Amino acid sequence: MSGVLDSKNLNGGQRLAVKYFSVAVVLFLAQVVFGMVAALQYVMPDLFYDVLDFNVNRMVHINAMVVWLLYGFIGAVYWLVEDEAGHEVVGLPLGNIAFYVLTAAVTVVVAVYLLVQTGPGEMQTIWLINEGREYIEAPRWADIGIVVVMLVFFFNISATFMKGRWSGISGVLVLDLVALAAIYLCGMFFTANVSVDQYWWWWVIHLWVEATWEVLVGCIMAWGLIKTLGARRKIVTTWLYIEVALMFGSGILGLGHHYFWIGTPEYWLSIGGFFSALEPIPLVAMVVHAVYDAGVHKFKSANHPALAWLIAHAFGNFFGAGVWGFMHTLPQINLYTHGTQWSASHGHLAFFGAYATINIAFFYLALQKWRGDVWMASGLAGNGWRWKWALGLLHLGVVGMTVALLIAGYEQSFIERAIGGSSWQAFFEAQMHPWFVMAMQWRVLFGVITVAGVLLLVWDLLTIGARETRRAEFVTEAVSS
Repeated sequence: MSGVLDSKNLNGGQRLAVKYFSVAVVLFLAQVVFGMVAALQYVMPDLFYDVLDFNVNRMVHINAMVVWLLYGFIGAVYWLVEDEAGHEVVGLPLGNIAFYVLTAAVTVVVAVYLLVQTGPGEMQTIWLINEGREYIEAPRWADIGIVVVMLVFFFNISATFMKGRWSGISGVLVLDLVALAAIYLCGMFFTANVSVDQYWWWWVIHLWVEATWEVLVGCIMAWGLIKTLGARRKIVTTWLYIEVALMFGSGILGLGHHYFWIGTPEYWLSIGGFFSALEPIPLVAMVVHAVYDAGVHKFKSANHPALAWLIAHAFGNFFGAGVWGFMHTLPQINLYTHGTQWSASHGHLAFFGAYATINIAFFYLALQKWRGDVWMASGLAGNGWRWKWALGLLHLGVVGMTVALLIAGYEQSFIERAIGGSSWQAFFEAQMHPWFVMAMQWRVLFGVITVAGVLLLVWDLLTIGARETRRAEFVTEAVSS
């Protein structure tokens, strides 16, 4: 019956994808809650004093973000693989076991983050408590678990395509999954030389999170455009190939903008500064070309929320990762902005625009199929306003936080770096300046708006399509002309 959630509407891979999507939404809520608490602690330093430290809140906020996005990506790939390959998922029971292992590990790690963050740093704590490396604080056993889960994921997807049919999307996807497992290994060893250690650490932070994820998102986006707009496969595949070329041509070299101040040779100043902002361009071009092509051929979309979030993703990726990133990656600018709230401004807009949006689009694609391919376009029964308000509130909140953090970062760059010369005294003067304090207060306000948007989004995800009885009229994949 239309409008009722029924797992019989899904294939095996899609049922596993729904599990990943469900955990992703829970972790998304955790991310915004801990981020909100950390933002409040900036303006009220005594908040939860000696109960929940700022550094722990920040750690949970960032790691929850990384993990929920990863859950969303894995779910999206499981969602599309049987349709793209024309074959059921190979080794699906193993994939289900990997899901439960990963989820149990994430639960334990979060509990350890919250309850066990004091004591000496030694080999035992590296293996069991915290590796002490910013953004990848997970203990060593969890690191190993992540790699094992990624290898199982790679086996499921690659074996499915080998049994079924190959396409441009599947070829790029399988090759990218090799890198997804391999590059994470760069963060699992230490060297005594701080510069060398930071060098390999950035390979995880930049190439794992920014490069392999960008290509993975490109594959997901290409399939999503085919399904929502009936875009021609040759269009999306062409731009996907261009993105892979740019990833190799600019992504790896663009990694050099992280090498400016860690003791690496000076040639990275020029290389890193020049190649930093080219990666998001093909994704924007893919969407613009597909939307234009759909307009010319009078195609219609059967899932307006999913299409809206796909378009939001393209431009959020371009502005957040591209424009906001490039604003401070030239070494002449980065000398003053590095380590300030300018970086946080870029991070908030980039991760939301480049990754959160594409996951949310697939949540809506999944719900439509889960409810029996119900109507999710114009005139949606009951709650058609919620997804629009959630879209608007989330963008208002995130863009507002981005601008507030940018103002704080500008003030820090001016007072702390340009005038004070990066001294401790200048650091504290910048932190106490009215511009900085006011910007952090505005960040809290827009953070509240973001939380409201997330809550409305979750409400909509739980109810959208429940009262619909009309069946969706899907567009078919356009043939080349």
